[in-house]
Amino acid sequence: MSYWENDLGTIVSGAITRFCVWAPEASVIEVVIETPGRPAESHAMLRGADGFHRAAVGGVADGDLYRYRLDGRGPFPDPASRYQPQGVHGPSQVVDWSRYAWFDAGWAGIALEDTILYELHIGTFTPEGTFAAAAERLPYLKELGITAIELMPVADFPGRWNWGYDGVAPFAPARCYGTPDDLRRLVDQAHGLGLAVHLDVVYNHLGPDGAYQSVFSRFYYSQTHHSPWGAGINFDGPQSEMVRDYVIKNALRWIHEYHFDGLRLDATHAIVDDSPRHILASIASAVQHSLEGSERRVHVIAEDVRNMAGMMNPESEGGWALAAVWSDDFHHQMRRALAGDSDGYFQDFDGSTKSIAATARQGWFYTGQHSPYFGKPRGTDPSGIAASSFVFFLQNHDQAGNRAFGDRIHHKIELAAWRAASALLLMLPETPLLFMGQEWAATTPFLFFTDHNAELGALVTEGRRKEFSRFAAFADAASREHIPDPQSPESFRASQLCWAEREREPYASVARLYKRLLTLRKTLRYSVENADITPLSESSVVMRRTALDGSDLLVIVRLSGAGREAFSGADVIDDWEVVLTTEDSPFAIDPQRIQIDSSARAVEFARPGAVVLRVARGAKEQRG
Repeated sequence: MSYWENDLGTIVSGAITRFCVWAPEASVIEVVIETPGRPAESHAMLRGADGFHRAAVGGVADGDLYRYRLDGRGPFPDPASRYQPQGVHGPSQVVDWSRYAWFDAGWAGIALEDTILYELHIGTFTPEGTFAAAAERLPYLKELGITAIELMPVADFPGRWNWGYDGVAPFAPARCYGTPDDLRRLVDQAHGLGLAVHLDVVYNHLGPDGAYQSVFSRFYYSQTHHSPWGAGINFDGPQSEMVRDYVIKNALRWIHEYHFDGLRLDATHAIVDDSPRHILASIASAVQHSLEGSERRVHVIAEDVRNMAGMMNPESEGGWALAAVWSDDFHHQMRRALAGDSDGYFQDFDGSTKSIAATARQGWFYTGQHSPYFGKPRGTDPSGIAASSFVFFLQNHDQAGNRAFGDRIHHKIELAAWRAASALLLMLPETPLLFMGQEWAATTPFLFFTDHNAELGALVTEGRRKEFSRFAAFADAASREHIPDPQSPESFRASQLCWAEREREPYASVARLYKRLLTLRKTLRYSVENADITPLSESSVVMRRTALDGSDLLVIVRLSGAGREAFSGADVIDDWEVVLTTEDSPFAIDPQRIQIDSSARAVEFARPGAVVLRVARGAKEQRG
């Protein structure tokens, strides 16, 4: 048995299937085999001193169904089930993961500095909403220039659709998306195309409906810590060692049974762990330890609002050794600058070009200053952290879906400004993340949607609308009634991408720009260490990067209005050649040319836009 594998759940070994479940306070547990077409069979399990109950049963094969009966109660699904074909309340299925024949033997993953993430939701990425349908779109993403896809959580949840953050069966891919082998094929095909695959996982809470862990042990939940979504997971209380092992083994199974190349740990600021070694450090260490002797590169990335540099420091320096962290600050500065948002946490950001430049230089904006929104100092000094360890984005599932109408930022601003902002994102040295459809400025929103039972669903709808009562636009109850109901099937359907529109203008032009920018990002191979960004004016920033071959790249981005931007410094403008502008005819259906005045060292913008310049071959040596 390898380091990462234990017998939690089921293990098929020849003609014998071994069952193992942790229930330290149960006296008698039976595993009930529910093979279709045969009467149910109950087999007593042996209780160990460690609180685990185990049984070895013959005649049980891959595909058979089972549940557990505890002290006469139940039967209940396995809290470590690998698949729930009839939903989270139904029986679990025995899955022999070792039967899948992988074709990615030579795959080693993608270096973090080469990672370009594309976040997608399986249920709304395609009309079919399945793993298999998503796999069919992989060649498109490869051609676009993406190097890694990131799946929103796929752990099974109640109902027909869900964002995934209400997951209750952490080891089981959601049956509405397909089978475990369908997910493996998606990953396998991605690797065959040279694409890495990351997975969003949720370790800060369990969903409100169908979480049977507490039936087996009350110790799964903390008695002292709470999350914004209910009871916290018990990482530091009585019996927490087994709960920590449950979560760590979950992470390792996604890495090894499904060959994922990275994990995005959801909202880690909501995980409270007062133990000597934080669970995040334990997860990161376990993942890397499990890969010893392998060439595989696997990245553990956190979503965390605290701006804590220590999360990425090695454990020898008191850190948690994570590969990277999502940096919300860049998004917030850009949204404030482009769309003027000032409610909620946007009050902490002024969207000035000075602040945008500082955020891009540092990796995040708050490095210890007082945060009016949080009411206390926020952040730490990120000096010494590689740029690639900060994930930057202009939109993601939260920053669209947590808005009342699921609007994306490009729905609120002119396309010229969207093109300019996109150029800045993709030319910065930080790791960029795109949210599905943004590359063609998709018209579809990304709404919050659920499919809970009627009683719980009514509470979700009420809570969703109450959440927006603190925003000026929804201060009265009548205005809140217009917020789409998460429980309505239309909220789900409206969020599905319309692939046909990317072939039409103006969307096709935006898509061509994204493809060109991504190609440029990958082919120029500019050093992530040698980059600097400064404000030029109240509307513009300039970024200079040095390539691995010593040549320079200059990116001038105007985020609002028209205007003339002059440059200072030793370089003369006619030493530079134009690589692209966002007003080039392939990228804009109504191009308004960006004028470059070489003699005056100035650029004239008729509206928001970006220009990318590069030292003409030999010019740098001539200046020598």
